[in-house]
Amino acid sequence: MIAVLDTNVLVSGLMVDNHAPGYLLKLIRFRRLTLAIDYRVWDEYCAVLARAKFLKYFSVGDKDNILTHIKNHSQWVTCGVTVSGLPDPKDACFLEMALQTNAPLVTGNLKHFPAKLHRGARVFTPADFLKEFFRG
Repeated sequence: MIAVLDTNVLVSGLMVDNHAPGYLLKLIRFRRLTLAIDYRVWDEYCAVLARAKFLKYFSVGDKDNILTHIKNHSQWVTCGVTVSGLPDPKDACFLEMALQTNAPLVTGNLKHFPAKLHRGARVFTPADFLKEFFRG
């Protein structure tokens, strides 16, 4: 299965591994879940995970390991979809990737992706995505 993962889920999964975002990272590591990414998503992952404030929650090694895995085992996509009007314009790349690939978007911040702007994209919390993943 392919999904688009908002950066907040990646960060949360690295911080605590025994909750929904952590389980998603396990699915990624075991190659049961593939991420759809482009250079904008990749740059966001790298920039956010490099923030010093996160070093008390996960090690540089953990960060480097997951980024290496994502870089090498994701579906790299050229995105031609444009979305506007989101509360945080920096989040547009995630919804655009979901629309481009017809993959679900998993986010810990549903309010950043108002339903009226989904344009048919499926947007899930990590817990709801896991329910859907294991149901299917």
